[in-house]
Amino acid sequence: MSIQWFPGHMNAAKEAIKELLPYVDIVIELLDARAPFSSCNPLLQYLIKHKTTIKLLNKSDLADTKTTKMWLDFFEQQENAIAITGQKDDLKFPNKIIALCRELKPHRKSFEKPLRVMITGIPNVGKSTLINKLINKKSAKTGDIPAVTKSIQCLTLEDNFLVYDTPGMMWQKIKYDYIGNNLAICNSIGRRALDEETLALYLVDYLKINHIDLLCTRYKISPHDLLSLNNNMDIIHIISKKRGCLLPGGISDIQKTSELIIQDFRDGRIGKISLETPHMWDMWMQEERDKNE
Repeated sequence: MSIQWFPGHMNAAKEAIKELLPYVDIVIELLDARAPFSSCNPLLQYLIKHKTTIKLLNKSDLADTKTTKMWLDFFEQQENAIAITGQKDDLKFPNKIIALCRELKPHRKSFEKPLRVMITGIPNVGKSTLINKLINKKSAKTGDIPAVTKSIQCLTLEDNFLVYDTPGMMWQKIKYDYIGNNLAICNSIGRRALDEETLALYLVDYLKINHIDLLCTRYKISPHDLLSLNNNMDIIHIISKKRGCLLPGGISDIQKTSELIIQDFRDGRIGKISLETPHMWDMWMQEERDKNE
């Protein structure tokens, strides 16, 4: 069964966003560059489909560069959409965002007709951090925990430029296991809704198939030894021993090792990794269509 996580405040946020949207000029939708499709909530897509939208692939410093370029091209083909990457180390990036918004809606520049920009996306994708950089102060709550913001906040960037910070909006129903897993790996789902051991097994399997070099380098395992193992749990046992994640008697601490592997991915210590490509998305959708025929 897919991971499911849709706290009650998200339903209230959905209704609030629907009421606000008619007055919004531009939507900045933050996506996780490591999992752009999984973080592209279909509920939000339905709500904002007629609005000028900036797709901002955040955390691109943690994602594979070539794959991120593929996603930028993919989103640029959508109607009313512009795709860019987040640039956390560029001190001028907030000004670039502001300039882009003004360029898209040049007629919205007076006190009577201010430019209204709504920032939205799934939980823990960096919305509040972006807002704090835009207004150059800590007005929005931030934290490395999903669903920190629980209500819409209106912030004044300038007298003619308003920014709305919205709560993270998760998929109302996650239909596919890989989407739930990718969101959980990227830390966009509350911890109570996931099982770290299952998640680590999924991640190790993905890395073994797609990034075996990075997996072997990080945990000092030879590719030959890794491929000779019977299953992914054996890989976790090896990592447990190499990292000293052991219980009394030398027994592998699977829970601690699973948490370590997941955190290594989130912090970029394994390497720059993307969990999905546009081509993978096409394959997944075709598989679902085949199941339903």
